[in-house]
Order: sequence, then C-alpha cells, then structure tokens
Amino acid sequence: MSTLLRSGRWTIPAISGVLLAVGLLVGRVGGNDTIGDPALIAAAVVAGGPIVRKAARALAVKTVGIDLLVSIAAVGAVAVGEYWEAAAVTFLFAIGHALEAATLDRTRSALAELVAVAPQSAVVLRDGRQVEIAATEVEPGETVLVKDGAKVPVDGEVTDGTGALDEASITGESMPVEKVAGDQVFAGTVSRGGLLQVQATGVGADTTLARIIHRVEQAQDAKARTQRFMDRFSAWYTPGIIALALVVGLATGDVVLALTLLVIACPGALVISIPVSIVAGIGRAARDGILIRGGEYLETAGRITAVAIDKTGTLTHGRPQLTDVLALDAGTDRAAVLTWAARAEAGSDHPLARPIIEAAEAERLAIAGLPDDTVPVAGKGIVAALDGRRVLVGNQALLDDHDVTDTVGATAHTERLAAAGRTPMIVALDDRVLGVLAVADEVRADAATTVAELRRGGVDTVVMLTGDAAPVARAVGAATGIDQIHAGLLPEGKLEAIDALKREGHTVAMVGDGVNDAPALATADIGVAMGAAGSAVAVETADIALMADNLSKLPAAVSLARRTRNNMRQNIAIALSTVVVLLAGVLFGGVTMAVGMLVHEASVLVVIANAMRLLRQRPALPAHITVPSGDVDGHLEHQPAMHGALEG
Repeated sequence: MSTLLRSGRWTIPAISGVLLAVGLLVGRVGGNDTIGDPALIAAAVVAGGPIVRKAARALAVKTVGIDLLVSIAAVGAVAVGEYWEAAAVTFLFAIGHALEAATLDRTRSALAELVAVAPQSAVVLRDGRQVEIAATEVEPGETVLVKDGAKVPVDGEVTDGTGALDEASITGESMPVEKVAGDQVFAGTVSRGGLLQVQATGVGADTTLARIIHRVEQAQDAKARTQRFMDRFSAWYTPGIIALALVVGLATGDVVLALTLLVIACPGALVISIPVSIVAGIGRAARDGILIRGGEYLETAGRITAVAIDKTGTLTHGRPQLTDVLALDAGTDRAAVLTWAARAEAGSDHPLARPIIEAAEAERLAIAGLPDDTVPVAGKGIVAALDGRRVLVGNQALLDDHDVTDTVGATAHTERLAAAGRTPMIVALDDRVLGVLAVADEVRADAATTVAELRRGGVDTVVMLTGDAAPVARAVGAATGIDQIHAGLLPEGKLEAIDALKREGHTVAMVGDGVNDAPALATADIGVAMGAAGSAVAVETADIALMADNLSKLPAAVSLARRTRNNMRQNIAIALSTVVVLLAGVLFGGVTMAVGMLVHEASVLVVIANAMRLLRQRPALPAHITVPSGDVDGHLEHQPAMHGALEG
C-alpha cells in the first residue's frame, strides 16, 4: 500500500476508498448516519476535487468534457442527499482514471524501452589511455571502445577489431550481426562478443537511436483521421448529453434520473478508443524495427490495396556481382578471360568494373597495377592498353567500332544472358574475341516470400517500377512473382504509374530507397523507406521507415496497420454498445448512478485491454524461399537466386 501511495497515482483513490468504506460500514451497515454521511461526503470531496478542478480548467478554455459530466452528477447527488451515489461515482471515476493511466503507460512501453537502452557511459581512447566518460561527452571523430556486453554509445564506423552486435533496439532483428572494420554501428546496440574500436560520427541527439525515440514520441501523440473525427464528435456530444439530462430532469421531475443519465452517457471509452490503439500499434511497430510517422499514416497503411516496389536496392540488393564467365576462344580458359577483363577495368570508374575486379581478386588472379591507357566509350564499354596489347570490354557496338569480328558466337551468348536479366560484356584481346562476362544485381532471398505475404495479407496489386530494361525487369519479376511490371521509367514515369494506381481507386504504398524514387514516394498515399537505420532523412521524413535492410518487414508493417485499424473499430463498437446498454438500463430501471459509473469504467478498461493485444509479438513469417536461377551455360557455381541488372 505504501508503495502505491508513494506513486502518487493511487493516493487519492486510496484515501477516498477508505472514507467510502467507513461511510458504508458505519452508516449503511451500522445505521449511524451521523458519522456515515460525513464520511461519504468526504470521500466524494477527496475523489471529486481533482475532477472538478480539471473540469473548471477545461471550461476556462471553452472545452466541455467528461470531467464536467461527472462533476455535475456528483455535486447534484450531494445536493439531493444521495451521498452514497456521489461518493461511489467519484471514487470509481478516480480509480478508473488511475487504472487508465497505468495501462496507457503499458501501451507506451516501447518508447520507455527505447529510452532505457540509451547508453549512459562510453570508454574513449584519449592520449593512448582508456577514459570512461558520459556518452553525451564523446566528441565526433573520437575513438570509442566497445567491449563484450557493453552498449555502443555512439553512431560510428568500426576502425579496428571484430565483434557481434545485438541490433534489435534499432532494426528489430533478433540475431546478432557480425561487425568488422568499415561496418556501421548504432548507439544503443549491445556487444555480444569481441572488441571493437569505433570512430564516432553521431553523438547525443545526433544518433539514430535518439532520432527513433523522437519520431516514436511524436508518432504516438499524432492523431489519426478517425481520432480527429471522434474529437469533433465529443465536442458536441457532451454538451448534448448535458442538455438532454436537463430536459429529462425538468420533464420528469426526477433529479436522480437526470444525474444518472449524465453518468452513464460519459463518452470516456469512446474518447480513448482510438488513441490507445494508435499508441499500442506504433509501439509494437517500433519494437519490430518499423517506424510509423503517426496515427494518420498508420490508419492509411491499414487500407493499402496496392504496393509499388522499386527494383534496385529494394527487390534486389543494389550491389552488382559477377555471375558468368564464358571462355569462347579455343586457346583461352576462364581464368584468362577474367584476368584480362579485370586488368582492363582496373582503370575504369564504371560501377560494373568493381564486381569484375573483386571476383578476380577473390580467385587470386594476377591483376596488380593499372593499364597503360584506359578510354571509356559511353554506352559501349572501355578500351585499355596493357603490355602493348589492346583489350576491349563492352558490347557488340564497341567491337564493330574497332573492326573486331565475332567468330565464336559471343553475340548469341550476350542475348541469352540479357534475356536472363544480366548485363553481358564481350572481352576481346587485340582482334580476337576471348569470351563473355555477365554482371547482375542479386535478387533478395526474401523478395518472393514478401510478395506472396503481401497478397495473402490483402494487398490486391503488387507492381514493380524500375528504370532498368524490360528483359531485366521481367527476369526479376519472374523470380519474385510480380506480374505487373513497368520498366524503363524515369522518375516522372514512376510518379505517373503511382497516379494511375490511385485513379483506379487503390490506396497505394511506394517502397524505394533512392533519390530517383522521391517523386513517387511523395505522391503515394504511403511512402516506405527501407534500410533507414543509417539515414537520418528517412527516419525523419518517411511515412513508414523499415529500419533493417529487410524486405520481409514490409508485409509485417501492412499486417500490423490492418490489425490496428480493426482494433480501433472494435474499440468504437465496445464503447458505443456500452452506452446503448446503459441507456436501456436507465430507461427500463435497475441501473443506478454508481452501477452506471462502474460499467462505464469497466468499458474503458476493456477498450485499453483490447488495444494492448497489439503489443503481443506476432508469429514469425515462414522461412524465406530461394528461387533458382535460369540455366545459362558457364555461370558461377552456387549462384544465388535470379539476378537483375544494375540500373534501377
């Protein structure tokens, strides 16, 4: 009891309850009204005082709310000698308010958990010594040590060491992530082994965790469209009930009936039905690494019927890889084709050069040094001079420009590779074609599962929007199960595709990760950013930000939004049906003021408990499937999934 009293929330209900018990036992049971009635009046004053003060403050700003209804009913009950009713109504309202506050705090627990994981201290290297300081005192650029079991105190980049970090507080992913030099780390994540040296890039309020806390705090306070309607409804509903009670009292001459009508018509459960669902839904999403901008966006996401997905970096990893090496010349082997191509590309800054060089390095081929000369040919490839020889890496047009004849059927292979969704390049040495390479962007292993989950979750239409060529887009579509494909689009074309879906009556979500997706993201009803943990702009501006670079979070976000929207509807139904039942009880007799308040408070708690179901962890999605690639001769061993090309 002492702990409850010290919490402050339960002090008034506790004191009022003791006085109520005294009044009930001495007055009603013992028959001593001289002591019993004053005790009941005192209980009403203790519990009702804060209610009256709150009603007065609301009236001062021209707001008529539920506190005014209870205040009028309690004062009126005392005035007509119904001391028990006045005490019971105010006590029940006070204890109901305390329970509401306690359970609402529970629905906001995700925010509290985020605040709790914020690191308080950091170990930094200063003048070669380890110094422990407050996390907020770390300077950008300083080196921070992260030991086993410690929280990462800053956002930064690993400069030395290896370790595993639990990033659940940021991305919602349960498995620790291995970190090595060059990897990004986030404040609030926890070391599960190893020792890392991290160069601080974001400290204090400039960390990803701080931005997430700020966004969740704002989102939980933001109102949904339905909630704004309920606020407007309450603005005229409450005065209407007061007027109705006055008319009933004057018409029947039964003051107690009029006061009872005020109590049972309290719209408390109705007022709280929407915000409690929103707070719980956004809180659950935050735990799962999904940031939702506010109640309006959560509600809109629950109506999504079409999802448009960018290809590169969303359906695919956005990182091109060498997939095929074909040796076509009779006197040349696979290693020679890759070696000449990698040596030539060493002098190129083209995005497709890097995967060729990395593949050659992985196979320990001799590619050290730069070409004597490198000439990029726009739209065709490159020409390099190596050891007095000319190397061409590009398309058939590049060969034609240099009078190189394809005598080994390289063109047919490039056509077949392109049809399979890869970017082919012919490799020629002097006047002889050696072979063909192909580079592609790997489709995410969970892309097909995600598309299937979206459809099972009620999304009617899933569309791919890409700036890539049609053959590449079709190959990715075949691998992921997307049959509605728009390829070769500029940013304006993606925007027009979104507009077309909206004109068809769809509520559209657009999922993208690039600047070229910005117009489409802004035009869609819901813009979804993926892999937003390292992007301050995405965290602050996206309607929905998937913190992990994990496409399977998308159907989870849509499912949660639908469940939250259904939860709001259920809460409204509970609140309205309670009022209707109580009204019927008053009209046909049997429902007193105290019983009405008891049922009213019970309905409020039922609404909150229903919303809290959203906080429960949903079962995990089925294991991801891997879609086998098309069979093209000469592909690398263990080639994962289908592949698309680079442009997006």
